[in-house]
Amino acid sequence: MPVMSIIPDTKDWTWVLERPCPECGFDTSGFPREDVAGMILANATAWHDELTGPGEVRVRPAPDRWSALEYACHVRDVLRLYDERLQLMLSEDDPDFANWDQDTTAIADRYGEQDPVQVAEDLNQAAQALAARFAAVTGDQWQRTGNRSDGAHFTVETFARYFIHDPVHHLYDVTGIRASGGGEA
Repeated sequence: MPVMSIIPDTKDWTWVLERPCPECGFDTSGFPREDVAGMILANATAWHDELTGPGEVRVRPAPDRWSALEYACHVRDVLRLYDERLQLMLSEDDPDFANWDQDTTAIADRYGEQDPVQVAEDLNQAAQALAARFAAVTGDQWQRTGNRSDGAHFTVETFARYFIHDPVHHLYDVTGIRASGGGEA
C-alpha cells in the first residue's frame, strides 16, 4: 500500500494561548511559566520511552498521519528551533524569526528513515538545552519580545506557553493520552 502524503498543517495554533486545546486537553495558561523547563524534560522522557520501548515506531497509524518516529523527529527539531528563537529573544530587541517549513523539513530530512535510538538521544539533548535556557529566564526577561514571519508577536512568556503545547500535543498524537490540565507534559 503506498504511503500517502501528509497534508501540510497551515493552521495558526496561537489560539492555544487563549483556551485549552480540545484535541489534547492541554491548557497553556494552567501552569507557572517557571515550570516550562521541567515540563520540557518530562516530555522528553516520555518521547524516549516511546522511541525505545516495544512497538513499531516507523508505522503510520493512517496513511495521512505521521508515525511516532516522524513526530519525534519533528519535536526534536522544534526544540532546536525554539532554543534558537529564545536565544534571539533574550539577546536582541524584538527579533524577527526566519520562516520554517516543518513539512519540507520532514521530507528533506527523511524523518521516517531516521534511527529511533539516535532521535531519542538528540531529542533529549535538545530538550536539555532548551530547558536550561528557559530555566535561566528571570524577571523582566519574560516580557522580552519576538515575531514570527506570519506576524504573530510573542513575549518570552507567551512564547513558552505556545511552544510547550507542541510537544505535549504531539505526544498525544502518538499515545492518545490527553493532558488532564496545564501542568502535565
